[in-house]
Amino acid sequence: MKRRNLLAAMMAGMAAGCSKLADTQPIATLLDRAEDWHRSAHRALASRQALAREFDRQDISPSFRGNGTLDPATPAYRAAAQNGFADWRLAVHGLVGQPLSLSLEEIRTLPQRTQITRHDCVEGWSAIGQWTGPQLGIILDLAQLSEEANYIVFHCADHLNGAAYYESIDLVDAYHPQTIIAHRLNDAPLPVRNGAPLRLRVERQLGYKHAKYLTAIEAVKDLSGIGQGKGGYWEDRANYQWYAGI
Repeated sequence: MKRRNLLAAMMAGMAAGCSKLADTQPIATLLDRAEDWHRSAHRALASRQALAREFDRQDISPSFRGNGTLDPATPAYRAAAQNGFADWRLAVHGLVGQPLSLSLEEIRTLPQRTQITRHDCVEGWSAIGQWTGPQLGIILDLAQLSEEANYIVFHCADHLNGAAYYESIDLVDAYHPQTIIAHRLNDAPLPVRNGAPLRLRVERQLGYKHAKYLTAIEAVKDLSGIGQGKGGYWEDRANYQWYAGI
């Protein structure tokens, strides 16, 4: 836990304090090398399948705050919310042999994992919540992930400054047992402020990697064609590190 806290603080400082410096090529190159070192060190210190700490029910935070977008507020999203997300679909496409379009009911009928974990935000706050949903790996296997795929991209219904939110992870994190597509928080359907009806939980990374309001999962060979090529909304716009492992 102490190592997790230290890494979270280091990542917060890097993301919040280095954005202007990172606009210069020498510093950007240095940060890229530091990120590669961080990813390698993080995975060397623990097994690729090592679990983030899981807590007991009495540890759950009284309120799990929302962050970033609290309500996409588009006409399509509001209509979906008013209908209880009955018609919401999660597309799975890209480098897969069997593209999918999953309803919430179909997602609920998959084998489910429930875990009580701590969410660490790059802004410095944390909260403990209980999440339920199928493991991402199960969905990727149903879609027959291609051997050419190296990354999984998450497309979202929320927009910031006119652009849809997106994030990505590699296959190590995609197939980690605690990486789930959550549809419940604390024994209740996921609230809108927390990403209803579906959000990613990738428990060994900082909060901005946990994409909310999921509409599609895309398997790709590389990240060059995603956004500006750095793999995520904040990575492209604020020089956040793509690998946010804690």
